Amino acid sequence: MELVAARSAWRIAVSDYFEMTKPRVQSLLLFTTVTTMYVAGDPSLGLVALTCLGGALSAGGAGAINHVLDRDIDRTMQRTANRPVASGRVSPAAGLAFGIALGVAAFVLLATTVNLLAAALSLSGLLGYVFVYTLWLKRSTPQNIVIGGAAGAVPPLVAWAAVTGGLTGTPLYLFAIVFFWTPPHFWALSLLMKDEYARAGVPMLPVVRGERETRRHILLYTVLLYAVSQLPFCAGAFGATYLVASVVLGAAFIYGAARLAKRPDRRTALRLYLFSLAYLAALFAAMVADVRL
Repeated sequence: MELVAARSAWRIAVSDYFEMTKPRVQSLLLFTTVTTMYVAGDPSLGLVALTCLGGALSAGGAGAINHVLDRDIDRTMQRTANRPVASGRVSPAAGLAFGIALGVAAFVLLATTVNLLAAALSLSGLLGYVFVYTLWLKRSTPQNIVIGGAAGAVPPLVAWAAVTGGLTGTPLYLFAIVFFWTPPHFWALSLLMKDEYARAGVPMLPVVRGERETRRHILLYTVLLYAVSQLPFCAGAFGATYLVASVVLGAAFIYGAARLAKRPDRRTALRLYLFSLAYLAALFAAMVADVRL
């Protein structure tokens, strides 16, 4: 009986620490990493695996530290109240040590098996997410996700550096695409969680400026994203396959944002949020198809 209880406790602990790495958030980041690597060149499966492992460790470390720093906010929100640190199942000290350990492991792994530039870029993403977004912007300005979104746009830079050992204009365009994609993606979600953010005292755009202004911002940034997504084609990095995909996907995104501006309901906001996930994945897949075909 004691053995069964011990095994159950062990499984719960493993599940909690895994949850702290925010695996669902990581999946799209890792997809942009893999696709960018195949745009940059012909990486070996080993290099792809090591880069993704390093990226997962780094993002997981940032996620774990975020769980610790945001535990007071998480306790007030229904969606996050049962998180490991917020609920008390994992102590703040243990969570912080876990996050730092993952970040150190990521840097060492990437520096020794990939290259120092990829390791440094990955570390910059972790530090940006923890210090710039979580500690500074999230609690101080409704523009938090705009500036803080740079941390989530780092994976294409890491991927390009891993394959080529340097950076050129193309990975900067990919960084910009993810950067401008983040606000409309996250603001669509924040419309669904406005009341929870207000209760937690987080100055998200819908809380501070209202839902109507948030919908206007979503449409504005979606148009900006469309413009930015055309830059790689204009610069000669991609050809017709990417152009067609970026135009169709961008037009669909703008249509969804415009529809949300006219139909301010939760269902329309949820559809736009879900489409934004598919948009980014499809756009990066189109990049690979363009280069390979």
